[in-house]
Amino acid sequence: MQSRTLTCITAMTLFAALAMPIYLAAQPPQYTVIDLGTLGGTFSFAGVVNNHAWVSGSSTLPDDTAVHAFFWKSGTMSNLPTLGGPNSAGFPLNERGEVSGVAETSTKDPLGEDPCGFGTFLICLPVTWQDGVITNILPTLGGANGFAREINNRGEVAGFAENTTHDPTCTPPSVVQFKPVLWDNGGQIHELPTVGGDPDGIVFAVNDKGQAVGQTGNCFTSLHGVFWQQGTPTDLGSVEGLQLFPVYINNQAQVVGTAFSPATFIAFLWQRGVATILGTLPGDVASTADGINNKGQVVGGSFDRNGNERAFIWQNGVMTDLNSLVPADSSLFLLEATGKINSRGEIAGIGFQSSTGEVHAFLATPNNDEVASQNATPVVAGAGRQSPRVALPENVRKALRQQLGHRYHIPGLGMGTP
Repeated sequence: MQSRTLTCITAMTLFAALAMPIYLAAQPPQYTVIDLGTLGGTFSFAGVVNNHAWVSGSSTLPDDTAVHAFFWKSGTMSNLPTLGGPNSAGFPLNERGEVSGVAETSTKDPLGEDPCGFGTFLICLPVTWQDGVITNILPTLGGANGFAREINNRGEVAGFAENTTHDPTCTPPSVVQFKPVLWDNGGQIHELPTVGGDPDGIVFAVNDKGQAVGQTGNCFTSLHGVFWQQGTPTDLGSVEGLQLFPVYINNQAQVVGTAFSPATFIAFLWQRGVATILGTLPGDVASTADGINNKGQVVGGSFDRNGNERAFIWQNGVMTDLNSLVPADSSLFLLEATGKINSRGEIAGIGFQSSTGEVHAFLATPNNDEVASQNATPVVAGAGRQSPRVALPENVRKALRQQLGHRYHIPGLGMGTP
């Protein structure tokens, strides 16, 4: 990883004390868990699950020699192509099945950069896939590289793109600036303004109204969480002295992410100008929020002092261990809901397969079809069975740090790992 690589967030979570009403079922449902498998390697993670229960993400290939984006539908995981290089990475998809992500070419970066963090130093370009093929290679701002982070249902893509301006805040092999951008559904690129003259930035998520969140800064300091409304940036500020790292926004403009310092990280919700710290599952010390659906249900991961993680769902002010809501004989221990939660309450993420020591993407489907009710009662703390904790092998924790770092990879915007 180059000096501009931001892999600082291994996890993020959320507490949502929402001013607007949220209509949810009285208690968390029980879930059926599907192991989505891999593309032949030992590691896969989910990027998002849409309302058709289609899942996008990334997986290692046999012998874990490379990483490819995947599209999963009805029990089949499809391998998505690169641009001639060894690696690609899939992130969120929309309701049309368009997947956003990055793909390596076979050409060495002319400035010796490693923009997508695969360690190959190849040119890496923002792309979209559909029906198993690359449908768009998105333009940059004149530089060699770009990164497509999310696609909404209007076909707008969020990410960053390099320009050709030397960035004096960085050290080699990092060389040029990268800017927060949106690509419209025709593929035209639109640079978004940064906060306070920051030279660099990225858009992490864009909702169906075109509202976006991300961050701006330089290679080592001045990190700002940003909300863009009609192209105008708002600095999200801080909470309890912690900087904000936003990663997702729903259609109600509720923003989730991680509040962090060099010593800690904890999930937050930002809404109407106010950020709220979330907390953790009982006995844990850190947390991560990966997504919030339009009903206000939140999913993510919670960590103990040793870095062992477990997935959670939050609703009506209560955080529940997802492992307490799945069958006791499940083949996977659910680590984190990296693939977020859709409006049907289906959750995608990553789980530890103890029989093999592998990490696989999963899809958790509610066993009931309860309709949200305005008269629903709050969930009961601790609902579900008692779930045992799982101590992850060090090699698994290392793989998680390496592979999940690609979700929040940003050249530059330096920040120490919590």
